[in-house]
Amino acid sequence: MRRFHRPRPLRTRPSVSVVIPCYNYGHYLPQAVAGALAQEGVDVDVLIVDDASPDGSADVARSLAAADPRVDVLVHERNAGHIQTYNDGLSRVHGDYVTLVSADDVLMPDALTRAVALMEHHPSVGLVYGYARSFTDDLPVGPTRTRSWSVWSGRDWLGTAARQGRCFLVSPEAVMRREALEQTDGYDPRLPHSGDFDMWLRTSVNWDVGRVDGPIQAAYRVHDANMHLTEYAGWLTDLRERRRTFDILFDERAPDVADVQSLRQDAMKALAKEAVRRGREVAHGDSESVLDYLRFAAETHLAIRHTRAWSRAWAEAVEGRTSEPAPWARATAKVRHHLRWRFERRYGT
Repeated sequence: MRRFHRPRPLRTRPSVSVVIPCYNYGHYLPQAVAGALAQEGVDVDVLIVDDASPDGSADVARSLAAADPRVDVLVHERNAGHIQTYNDGLSRVHGDYVTLVSADDVLMPDALTRAVALMEHHPSVGLVYGYARSFTDDLPVGPTRTRSWSVWSGRDWLGTAARQGRCFLVSPEAVMRREALEQTDGYDPRLPHSGDFDMWLRTSVNWDVGRVDGPIQAAYRVHDANMHLTEYAGWLTDLRERRRTFDILFDERAPDVADVQSLRQDAMKALAKEAVRRGREVAHGDSESVLDYLRFAAETHLAIRHTRAWSRAWAEAVEGRTSEPAPWARATAKVRHHLRWRFERRYGT
């Protein structure tokens, strides 16, 4: 159950550690560091972890550290990959609160102040997020006033994520209480595509989850080198990794927690339904591609084969029978998608 709370100002001055992993993003580092430091009412320290970038990123990082005592640098002698880079940085933090922001993303001014204020007033909350807006060149401009705080019990938030089969966070907007972070064992190397999602799910098993409603909390940069567009591109890959993340949650993270285990079927059903829908949307008439999505759906939730959506997709892929949706159906779907986006933008789930 979500509860709305009136925002309240900080009464203390907590410390926040910002870890900025970097690989060949040295040209973005000055903006990322400036965003992390532009926070009133909290003491911020920044650790840049350069993963042996060949583009001179380490030199940029060292120059930023030389210019501001709040900035420190860790440089890998050899490339270790992004998961190890995340964990190396997080293992060295000392702040009361922690966030990990990729070098190509940017925290908005006072985003940490707003997130930390929520957790200071709600000690049961271990994870806070907000609205992360994508951008390419210029940083987004939007409201800065916090409309409300949303607070869920962790299990309720987890239930919503399972029933929708997906993550509600982009990543740079997430701030964790250090105690909550320490209860995890860091990012799981088995989940290079969905380590963030795994971290949020694990946290929600033991901690409540909060959200800062209203302002843009972080800016997520979209460019050709984004990991989700290169190494882990494709909806089917994303679906497979989300299923693996849920499997690990149910099998290993909380195997003896009954109300978590009860969500397994909901999560698998949601992933299967999305697979059928995505197959029809993104396969562009390629029958074998549609069948890949349908196979994934059936492996994930066998009963999906008895739905109308499955039958329609199967007929199109195997029997060559296609049926264009009526104009009213396309318009309805467009409106539904827009309303869903507006709701999630405002309320976070």
